[in-house]
Amino acid sequence: MKIRLLPILAFVTFLFPFNFCFAQLNSQAKPVIDEFEKELSAGISHENLHVGISVAILKDGKLIWLHAYGFAKREGETPADTNTIYRIGSITKTFTAVLLMQLVQEGKIELDDPVEHYLPEIKKLNGYADAGTITFRQLASHTSGLKREPDMNNADVGPLSQWEKKLISCIPYTSFNSKPGEAFLYSNIGYALLGLALSRVTGVPYITMVQQRIFTPLNMNDTFFALPDDKRSRLAEGIDNNNKGTVNTSLPLKEIEGRGYRVPNGGIFSTPRDLSKFVASLMGTPQLLSSKSMDQMQVVPPGGKNYGMGLALYHKDGVNIIGHNGSVPGYTAQFAIEKQSGYAVIIMRNYNSGLIDLERTAYNLLKLLKNAE
Repeated sequence: MKIRLLPILAFVTFLFPFNFCFAQLNSQAKPVIDEFEKELSAGISHENLHVGISVAILKDGKLIWLHAYGFAKREGETPADTNTIYRIGSITKTFTAVLLMQLVQEGKIELDDPVEHYLPEIKKLNGYADAGTITFRQLASHTSGLKREPDMNNADVGPLSQWEKKLISCIPYTSFNSKPGEAFLYSNIGYALLGLALSRVTGVPYITMVQQRIFTPLNMNDTFFALPDDKRSRLAEGIDNNNKGTVNTSLPLKEIEGRGYRVPNGGIFSTPRDLSKFVASLMGTPQLLSSKSMDQMQVVPPGGKNYGMGLALYHKDGVNIIGHNGSVPGYTAQFAIEKQSGYAVIIMRNYNSGLIDLERTAYNLLKLLKNAE
């Protein structure tokens, strides 16, 4: 079945209230974005799934382009648009890292403080006595030595309200791949421990802190950890698929209610339009963090590899990109910022596997936009 494309041109801002204005799309960028649009149109039309994709492009912290293609639901004719809600997966880690840097700025903690001072349960990690102490910096940069996941069945199952309890129960089943500070290893449970430790620092629950310190100041009114009932009609149906053609819609639906311990590492729902506000803040408009803190987030620590704290780093062919991707059952997302040119892109979709490689697509777009300057 060929998908009927429904491009949603979002320059008509009165239809969708937004807290910052569109910037003028300059003549150099327009042909690049026109080709990008054709690439997305061709890609989604050949996916052979009734799926959708939504995109935002920024320049110097201001929106210049919003589009969506395809469908938010497999049944019916509900088009995807730039207010369609998706899950953003591991992009949540960037929010957690920003929260960390806010507390560092305020003098509440230092990056190299031992996490055990605030989260003593971490001492129950399998092998902790031999591995040595773990710092906030190491958790945030994936250099803690912890494995990606705990060796416990159903660690990723359970309601949102019980995520802290589930995380603590996972600790004795979580072991080390290397000693802290020796090597990079992407660790989902490491970021969950980071989120819980930050809540212990302030005495405020992690989700409440993110709401108070990031969502609310940025007017991110369509961004949530728990999806409200009155927003569910705008959630794109998640399609967990693979390159063998297998499609599963029940798992993404089940995970809406919770993912076990996986909250500070992958629990956020958002839209391209709303996530643009967060990405703009990383570009300094408005400024959630000082320039010094943003610079610290982009430093690769000893043992690290192309990752600072909550930000993946790409340096190639004269392009200097920071960003993060995200993937959970039924949803994939990517944001990327090209630092020199001031362009940024956000891409969200409601399926996992397809012809469009989000990371490569974002990189190529930003490279072309920079070269067109």
